[in-house]
Amino acid sequence: MQELSFSYQIIRIRRKSVSIRILPDGMVEVRCPLIASEKSIHEIVCKKANWIENKLLEIKSAPPVIPFTAGELESLTNQAKENFIPLVKYYANHLGISCGRITIRHQKSRWGSCSAKGNLSFNCLLMLTPPEVQKYVIIHELCHFRQMNHSFKFWAEVEKIVPDYRKSQLWLKKNGPALIRRLPQ
Repeated sequence: MQELSFSYQIIRIRRKSVSIRILPDGMVEVRCPLIASEKSIHEIVCKKANWIENKLLEIKSAPPVIPFTAGELESLTNQAKENFIPLVKYYANHLGISCGRITIRHQKSRWGSCSAKGNLSFNCLLMLTPPEVQKYVIIHELCHFRQMNHSFKFWAEVEKIVPDYRKSQLWLKKNGPALIRRLPQ
């Protein structure tokens, strides 16, 4: 097997494809189907080695990160509860959707999520994003009540309400990692 300049963690889950993520702390995470062989996983990682090494270099060369304090996270969580719960209820009502519990967390990998039971969760760090990004994430999660996937139909639902949603996605892709890196380890 080819030797790599980095290590990686394999996470076997029920899925059809392999995905590679570089976490803010520099950990390389490989999510793969339960039946994937070590050899096939290693071959995929080797094919993506240059991309992985470039991402790791970006993380190492980034300026030092000052983590959020517990007080800052508590304040962001309280602000998010105060702002998001009414917004979610407003948009859910506008869309004719009835949602379950709404929680605010400080997650390292998600801006929002929607469970099969209709409960919604949002990242408190959204309070540090522009209002249009917040609206996009809320609408994105509410649209999962109509399409519990990321199919073409799902994105058409999102686009009906947020026609320029791609701008918000780009903002999160460009600026989100810097916010998430500030979460305590």
